[in-house]
Amino acid sequence: MIFNTSDLAANEIYRLLVGGVTPRPIAWISTLSKDGVANIAPYSFFNVASCNPPILWYSQVNPRDGQNKDTLRNLIETQQCVVHIVNTALLEQMNLSCVSLPAEQSEFDFAQIETEPSQTVLALAVKHAPIRYECHLREVIELSSLPSGGTAVLLDVKSIYVDDQLWDGRVIDQEKLQSVGKMGGDFYSLSTDLATLARP
Repeated sequence: MIFNTSDLAANEIYRLLVGGVTPRPIAWISTLSKDGVANIAPYSFFNVASCNPPILWYSQVNPRDGQNKDTLRNLIETQQCVVHIVNTALLEQMNLSCVSLPAEQSEFDFAQIETEPSQTVLALAVKHAPIRYECHLREVIELSSLPSGGTAVLLDVKSIYVDDQLWDGRVIDQEKLQSVGKMGGDFYSLSTDLATLARP
């Protein structure tokens, strides 16, 4: 099949993109609203943008109502967040945090996610997340204001937490990490069967 994107509706393009660009790493992003409400939500349009300086990026797919999601609104207002890496132990709670709640309600409470204070930002940290990146907002780039359009967000990494059990003094143990990736639809990928290939 060949699909000409100019002939497709936005939801059809979405399914073709997220069903093919897989697995995608998940940024489980916590923020704090200006009113002090703790928010957390997962984003699978996410990756590393730069290592020097350290910058992460994620993209919000714009809701149909044209309003920013809580994460981006809070980021613009407070300039801070924590990006957590999700492992298999946190998968169900992460999925629960996808729920649509009023801005004054916390997904932390809804999904019963245990928290602890962050080191360099005010946003709460997921206590049992194996890796977390404490960040300040660098830039928001609106790629399209249309429904299902994208808004890319660049984040400056200020502090990195790695669970002691994962750190061998040089690298993060990929087998112990057990990170989770997003597939199309309701599918997730589990990194429980890894292959190693040396670079030529």
